[in-house]
Amino acid sequence: MTEHIDRRRGQSLGAPLRRLWLVAASLLLLGATFALAPASSFARGPDSVADIAEGLQDTVVNISTTQTVKGGKEDTQVGPGPKGSPFEDFFNDFFDEKDKEGQPRKVSSLGSGFVVDPSGLIVTNNHVIEGADEIFISFTNGSKLKVVKVLGHDSKTDLALLKVEPKQPLKAASFGDSAKMRVGDWVMAIGNPFGLGGTVTVGIISAKKRDINAGPYDDFLQTDAAINRGNSGGPLFNMDGEVIGVNTAIISPSGGSIGIGFAVPSNSAVQVVDQLKQFGETRRGWLGVHVQNVTDEIAESLGMKEPTGALVATVSPDSPAATAGIRPSDVILKFDGQPVENMRSLPRAVASTPIGKAVPVELLRKGETVDVNVTVGRLPEGEDVEEQEKGSQKQEEIEPEHEDLLGLSITELTDELRGKFNIGKTVEGVLITAVDPDSPAAQKDVKAGDVIVEVTQEKVTDPQEVLARVAAVKKSGRKTVLLLISDAKGGLRFVAVPMG
Repeated sequence: MTEHIDRRRGQSLGAPLRRLWLVAASLLLLGATFALAPASSFARGPDSVADIAEGLQDTVVNISTTQTVKGGKEDTQVGPGPKGSPFEDFFNDFFDEKDKEGQPRKVSSLGSGFVVDPSGLIVTNNHVIEGADEIFISFTNGSKLKVVKVLGHDSKTDLALLKVEPKQPLKAASFGDSAKMRVGDWVMAIGNPFGLGGTVTVGIISAKKRDINAGPYDDFLQTDAAINRGNSGGPLFNMDGEVIGVNTAIISPSGGSIGIGFAVPSNSAVQVVDQLKQFGETRRGWLGVHVQNVTDEIAESLGMKEPTGALVATVSPDSPAATAGIRPSDVILKFDGQPVENMRSLPRAVASTPIGKAVPVELLRKGETVDVNVTVGRLPEGEDVEEQEKGSQKQEEIEPEHEDLLGLSITELTDELRGKFNIGKTVEGVLITAVDPDSPAAQKDVKAGDVIVEVTQEKVTDPQEVLARVAAVKKSGRKTVLLLISDAKGGLRFVAVPMG
């Protein structure tokens, strides 16, 4: 077929064959050249990041603090240096170990930070400066300044903003957009630990939106760039030299880097830093709901196709949510036009919303989509409700009339039983008197003394109502039944119990 086509085009095969031999010979020579390359150009390794690092190290500072603490009688080592190690004397230079017999002593700590404003504003971790009596900033050129003011700090995101008064403008780093970072992107961590000067490590973004149970707004970038002791508070740079994270924590059994480090994303840090600069405190948005995750079982019990959103367990009185008509057992699907993927994503979205802004909220209520508008309030500082005294929970053996279902023994909540189980006066529903230890309910941590407030999003006050609701769920073909459970003090949570 090829010969026929070539001939039809009026070409002979001799010339094309000669050209093919020439091409083949050229490729062989090129391959031989590449075979020799590793001994020359490839031996140098990957591209250097020296140019990027050189322009950024002056923005990173060492932070040292002093704090007066009460002494103890034990001869304990307070410094981070291993006992008997070559670094023991070095680390002990930062610790005044006199007066160990119960007398106050001064303890020092070290960390890193970075300049964000040439006039003398420096960002670091809150835990680096927390409780400090004095804070000093050391720069790469050897100069040292005392912090004249802590402009603000935020324990929830572990960030702090410090102010120094330099004689000349400082070199400042600039924030980048952490949302643009992808898993696999190269990053550079720079710290200034122990006053030794800047240290540079390089790695990649290993993961995004990590929740390490450090606080309610966890949304960390994870990196394998080494973040060792003394590097807390230092910046994590992208390859454009922009700060895309503030190095905060590592997971390590030894204290050294094992390639699992975490940084506060720059998009979160910028909001906090701006508020600390403007107000000296954080001012977060507030909705006024307590929420929990929508598990697979809860989603099935609600007739949802997939587990998504945040399930409202309680609504605070006189809160923005209460004013807008949000109710317990609603599932918040969208907030301000953005999908709520899970329980953890809602507090972050609300907290970053400007106070006073009216936002649309999409809810799932009893199988129907409901839209409401909420005017976001300001999160009250220290809003945690004081714990009520638990009192004695002496639970004597009782034999009330009861009904059995789902591995639970239930009965009407009488004044006598309220007293026996020390249940608060505001709690209403059907009392659980016993739980089969082998039942699914027991695995969900349902226990005697809990009260069933709702079944399938409907209030119940009588055991027969509970039985009727459960029977209806069985008839519908669903595999789980959704219960709203209250503890003795009134704390509410949803539990999806599988039906046998």
